[in-house]
Amino acid sequence: MTDPVQETENVPESAHTLASIAQILNENPESGLEIVRAAFDAERERALTALRERAKDFESLKTVRLGFFGDKGSMSLANKQMRDLQNQHKGPVGKLLGQARAALTEAIEARTAELEAEREARILEEEAVDVTAASARRSLGGRHPVALMQEKLTDIFVGMGWEVADGPELESEWYNFDALNIKPDHPARDMQDTFYIEPREAHLVLRTHTSPVQMRAMLTRELPLYVVCPGQVYRTDELDATHTPVFHQIEGLAVDKGLTMADMKGTLEYMARAMFGEEARIRLRPNFFPFTEPSAELDLWHPNAKGGPQWIEWGGCGMVNPNVLRAAGIDPEIYSGFAFGMGIERTLMFRNNVPDMHDMIEGDIRFSEQFGMEI
Repeated sequence: MTDPVQETENVPESAHTLASIAQILNENPESGLEIVRAAFDAERERALTALRERAKDFESLKTVRLGFFGDKGSMSLANKQMRDLQNQHKGPVGKLLGQARAALTEAIEARTAELEAEREARILEEEAVDVTAASARRSLGGRHPVALMQEKLTDIFVGMGWEVADGPELESEWYNFDALNIKPDHPARDMQDTFYIEPREAHLVLRTHTSPVQMRAMLTRELPLYVVCPGQVYRTDELDATHTPVFHQIEGLAVDKGLTMADMKGTLEYMARAMFGEEARIRLRPNFFPFTEPSAELDLWHPNAKGGPQWIEWGGCGMVNPNVLRAAGIDPEIYSGFAFGMGIERTLMFRNNVPDMHDMIEGDIRFSEQFGMEI
């Protein structure tokens, strides 16, 4: 951009004088210095006027500054004249030049400071934030990974045509223990394992598993029966890396004519592959549970387990004990069934390599956000 002060027809007399200091002094030995002084004064006033009227922003300020200090600016031209001056003139003219440069520099710095203050004030106004106003930002957040895992497991069985059953978390002792062939002297019925609701004579407990939902399903639904029962359960466990007094289970129950252990094993293999991939493997180890006979521990092959690939205990399973079928009014001579159950938190730990149960219950959203926002 060409500054008007640099255009020949608009250049004031003071600028012409400063470009011809040596000539002026030589031609006017008595009054030449006063002419030069007047030229410096006039140029200083012209600079102040230009800064006031034309330096409206940083770009126009730069243009004005170059008009005086650029290669062809009046101060630069005056400085070039110094080498052509006679020795007696160099001192006085140098003093005038220094005073003019200092005054112009100070004026330019002052205008720069004004423009910076105006810019900061404008930014503060444009970017002002009302700290008392509600935030407009919306975090997508993340659903709790235990809830997501429960739905994943449930969807596997819904896809096979099973139904989802639910029941109360405050449960009758009969549904939680007696109807499931758990005798009064069984250790699981001790207060160190189960949360009882006072008075004890009310025979109410916080359910220790979702098996009572299976019994309620057998009492209220028509046969054949295929239900999956996810939900929250309670046991008096100490909170550590792998245990918590409040956790989640998913249990399944199938009652039909002619069901065998082979049907159960096939169902569990399908669930394992759907959850952990086609390479997943399971195995069954003999065990004892009051509500199934025969019973087995369900193990899962975990190739990425801490310490190397290994078999890990996933849950329990077995054929429904005839006593349980009889308690539900089902003839074990006609119908048979199989049942299984595993912890949802435990499944999440295997599938996503979560090392510590504390991460699931402490409510830190950074943990949940890792699993994304799924519907």
